[in-house]
Amino acid sequence: MLSERNFIYKRMLNMSVSYCEDKKLWILESKNTSYVIGLDEESNLQNVYWGTKLPYVNDYPTVDFKHGHSSFDAREGFTNLEYPAWGGLLYSEPCLKVTFSDNVRNLSLKYVGYEITENAEDISELRIDLIDSLSYKLQVSLYFRVFKELDIIEKYSKVLNKGENPMTIESIQSGNWYLPKDENYRLTYLTGRWSGETQLKQTILTEGKKIIESRRGTTSPHANPWFALDKGNAEEEHGDVWFGALAWSGNWKIAFELSTFGQLKVTGGINDFDFSWNLKPNSSFITPIFTGGYTEKGFGVASRSMHSYQLKHILPKEHANELRKVIYNSWEATYFDVDAKSQRSLAKKAASIGVEVFVIDDGWFGERNSDKAGLGDWNVNKNKFPEGLTPLIETVNNLGMDFGIWVEPEMVNPDSDLYRKHPDWIYYFPGLPRTEARNQLVLNLARTDVKEYIYNFMDNLLGKNNIKFIKWDMNRHFTEPGWPGVAIEDQKEIWVRHTLSLYEIVERLKQKYPGVVFEACSGGGGRVDLGILRRMDECWPSDNTDAFDRLKIQEGFSFAYLPKAMVAWVTDSPNWLNGRALSLIYRFHSAMMGTLGIGGNLNHWSKEEIEIAIKMISLYKEIRPVVQEGNLYRLLSPRTNNITAVEYTDKKGLEILVFAFLHSSQFGELPKAIYLKGLQATALYKVEGSDELISGTALMKRGIYITLKGDFDSKLIRIKKIESI
Repeated sequence: MLSERNFIYKRMLNMSVSYCEDKKLWILESKNTSYVIGLDEESNLQNVYWGTKLPYVNDYPTVDFKHGHSSFDAREGFTNLEYPAWGGLLYSEPCLKVTFSDNVRNLSLKYVGYEITENAEDISELRIDLIDSLSYKLQVSLYFRVFKELDIIEKYSKVLNKGENPMTIESIQSGNWYLPKDENYRLTYLTGRWSGETQLKQTILTEGKKIIESRRGTTSPHANPWFALDKGNAEEEHGDVWFGALAWSGNWKIAFELSTFGQLKVTGGINDFDFSWNLKPNSSFITPIFTGGYTEKGFGVASRSMHSYQLKHILPKEHANELRKVIYNSWEATYFDVDAKSQRSLAKKAASIGVEVFVIDDGWFGERNSDKAGLGDWNVNKNKFPEGLTPLIETVNNLGMDFGIWVEPEMVNPDSDLYRKHPDWIYYFPGLPRTEARNQLVLNLARTDVKEYIYNFMDNLLGKNNIKFIKWDMNRHFTEPGWPGVAIEDQKEIWVRHTLSLYEIVERLKQKYPGVVFEACSGGGGRVDLGILRRMDECWPSDNTDAFDRLKIQEGFSFAYLPKAMVAWVTDSPNWLNGRALSLIYRFHSAMMGTLGIGGNLNHWSKEEIEIAIKMISLYKEIRPVVQEGNLYRLLSPRTNNITAVEYTDKKGLEILVFAFLHSSQFGELPKAIYLKGLQATALYKVEGSDELISGTALMKRGIYITLKGDFDSKLIRIKKIESI
């Protein structure tokens, strides 16, 4: 504990988390921002500040002990409780709602202690402990982790039942974020559907609640657990932006609640719809991590902070620092007509153009000749692969490529040996129809035997074969979420237990097979979140591989997630979904803005197309360090412009890439200037194809002109910093 005088001295020593006893404030400071929690005279924790880092302790407000407005709007409604529990005069969204064994549904959390931990990675941690003041022996610990250089804070909570009787958790959220009062806030969020994921939307918040959520059992393509808030005037490189994301791959909810008195509160965590948790004596429940950040410099800095955070602290350590390899996936070439001969032929062609990982998709197992049968029977189909997978894998390896394979472990077809043997292994309600989607049902991963079955078949698959890449898919959402065989009070736990089991299975596999790269997929981009990215190395953002549509999908993705985690394929033209015909170079340029994959039928590619592919893949290998690990700048948005432009710079600022895409030429328009960002003002740069040296200021203020003509034209411009003349 520090006096006010000593506290200023400690701040000079760069402590990220400190407690000022004089003012009863915990101050969490990053490079540019501060998050401040205060303790009031009734032992309540209040959030008192979140924004720009201020010079002195006295600059921060202390707790505001308000008196309320009327009997209908009591003081509690004006108090920004850091972790509000439902009870008393609280009527806004709570972080915790509990029913005790005597059916009391009232909770009052009071402060009891804290602990600060500093570590060597510019990460500081704070734990604050609360207890129920009504003698029900419930303890809540709030955890905060400050990433100093990234201006990012993580928060989550742990609830412990220290009593002798069980209690039912009806809602448990990861935490709240409060924004400065009396502002007109605009919400930016991601929505969509299958084949149209991560579409960026904006709306002005008014009094009441705006909720984005999933009730589908997984993250879902219809909404994503990421948000940004501004005062209605922020742009890419200027303006106050508060942003956040949940690390959870099951049912989730983020509620934006604006009071009639002008206070905006953001509450996020596990969705409380159809949820309850039977918290037994001496057991605990830990919420997902809720990440938040703030910047004065617009959506671009917010995105780049999230990208750096994911690169340094989220992606699994086994492959976080490795460049993602170029993938070939055979799905669109063969669909279910997969066999050893066809895959060997495709593998030879893939190797010839520079592919590094060859992946066979659905159809290699069981009686899997369509999506109607075989799912769940994870034995190699002997008709398609008479000698098993080994000869094909050896061919792929001898061609210089890694071998990968598609799986959908959480699902089962009713027409399968697994289902005929274990019809009780799915979610269902006895006596009711079992709803199928895509001819399949969802396995109950809350069951230990099902969880072990999935782990064991994956262990067997990886243990017996030289597999270096797993595409993990999930092609439907939950229905009839019953769990017969367990107590009624435990059945609504399935939403959480399924996700925890998924995490456990992948973590165990990653530990045993650290050389395997995992890709998360759920009918496209239905499982993209910070929770899955802590366990899987990359995500499939959409089944829509139309290169023009992908510009919007990939733009939305970039607001929340880093390009290294985004897989993008070059597929055949006309595209199977839209029937749109695009040049091969345009398709490559679009896919080269993330982790490059090839998904077309190489057997049908012309000699000219093969030559283009060789050239483009070679180029991608040169530039992928910049794309995958550099800084991304959105120059022109496909949502509002006829031209889309995206810039990537390496972390040292030595190389710059500009991808530009024209939708259509109109009225003989002349080329327009594209203004670069993030360059050194007085440094000199050389634009590819020109002998002229030009300053960073000129590139940012005068811009560059890229000639694009016709319909769906594209270009990649490379620019390099000149270090000496």
